[in-house]
Amino acid sequence: MLRPFVCCLFALFVLFGPALAPAMAQIRIKDITDVEGVRQNQLVGYGLVVGLNGTGDRLMSAIFTRQSLIGMLERLGVNTMDQAQNLSTKNIAAVMVTAEFPAFARNGNRIDVTVSSLGDATDLMGGTLMVTPLLGADGEVYAVAQGAISTGSISARGAAQSVTRGVPTTGRIPNGATVEREVPFSLASLQILHLGLRNPDLTTAERMASVVNKALGGQLASVTDPRTIAVDLHGRDVVSTLARIENLHVEPDQPATVVVDEATGTIVMGADVRISTVAIAQGNLTIRITETPQVSQPGAFSGGQTVVVPRTNVQVDDQRNRKLGILQSGTTLQEVVSALNSLGIGPRDMITILEAIKSAGALQADLEVH
Repeated sequence: MLRPFVCCLFALFVLFGPALAPAMAQIRIKDITDVEGVRQNQLVGYGLVVGLNGTGDRLMSAIFTRQSLIGMLERLGVNTMDQAQNLSTKNIAAVMVTAEFPAFARNGNRIDVTVSSLGDATDLMGGTLMVTPLLGADGEVYAVAQGAISTGSISARGAAQSVTRGVPTTGRIPNGATVEREVPFSLASLQILHLGLRNPDLTTAERMASVVNKALGGQLASVTDPRTIAVDLHGRDVVSTLARIENLHVEPDQPATVVVDEATGTIVMGADVRISTVAIAQGNLTIRITETPQVSQPGAFSGGQTVVVPRTNVQVDDQRNRKLGILQSGTTLQEVVSALNSLGIGPRDMITILEAIKSAGALQADLEVH
């Protein structure tokens, strides 16, 4: 009588067992890798911003701004060499212009630019960037920028008080530059496709190569190092194959790491962090001294003098209520945090404890302190 029931139970387990199992953290390949050769490039240029409301550079102290102004006016047919020392406008500022040149940008495409003050200008709000060539690392002009600047900040100043929100000396020009030169790169002509992991890891690389080989039906992908996976695309359409590969899912692996930022008191722990058996006790000796002097006033016609009588209150807190905590071997991240929080330990003290645990050899993870 039990055999039909057991068979039905086994069939239900086969059907619904995988659905009841915890789902693995599957990530698309496109979200954890970069394609070799597909990259951004940095552009930089020097230009002038005009139209400021008296918040520009002081020409007597910013010599480069004055020279740039004279050179610009000369190119426009205005001769100011004889009166160069008398220039005193405050409506112009020298700036550095930077931009990210995206991959596959074509002639005529528009890109965003960032404008940053170079001299002693106090606010770029309302200014207009004059025509500025943007150069690449090879010294060639790849784009030309011009347009009205938006800082997104507020700056107001009075005789006795000033208010500033944001950074008024830095602004952006959306679609402020036009691409004039392309970076030569042909994705469709690649025979070997190299995929670079953003977080190098041998386990993740092996898993990704296995997923790609299974999807493409052959031993086409191989791991060359913890960061790079090479895919042989001979006889295949590169674009369509890459589009198929980047949407495959893989479970990334990562080493156990604890990252500590002492400046802000931030602690980030990976899920695989483990701690061997260790006892932890934490406490601080705190002494508070409070001075509350009082004035002693003599009675009328008593002939006494008014004196200040000191009153000192000393309190000592030796944290006797703090107890010794024991973390067992193989303790998980959640158990570590719960145990340390149960001792009433804040982030600052937790950083010191983690460093001490690492020195004792009980922290089975890399500890990175910034």
